[in-house]
Amino acid sequence: QVQLVESGGGLVQAGGSLRLSCAASGNFFGINTMGWYRQAPGKQRDMVASVTNLGYTNYADSVKGRFTISRDNAKNTAYLQMNNLKPEDTAVYYCNAEVRTSFATRRNYWGQGTQVTISS
Repeated sequence: QVQLVESGGGLVQAGGSLRLSCAASGNFFGINTMGWYRQAPGKQRDMVASVTNLGYTNYADSVKGRFTISRDNAKNTAYLQMNNLKPEDTAVYYCNAEVRTSFATRRNYWGQGTQVTISS
């Protein structure tokens, strides 16, 4: 069983910063891509940023230049540094990981979500 545990959400004013963490635990061979998604009320869940196990990153246009994704492979942990936050960044942020559960098997896992609220 694999678990993703997120932390770091909260309430900040516009222009502020937050850092989210996502730690993977359990029995697995390794982790391929780790990513952050977000879902605002009444909207679909959208990709925010992702990082491969080789360090290649991808960002949604709306967060480029403000958010930075990183990971520590030794700790099976991904981070999302969010700067210059805007009210429209308010959402529940979910961690996602493509986990190699065996030599030939991959499976996607989701965290429980962490609330990020930006006040204007």
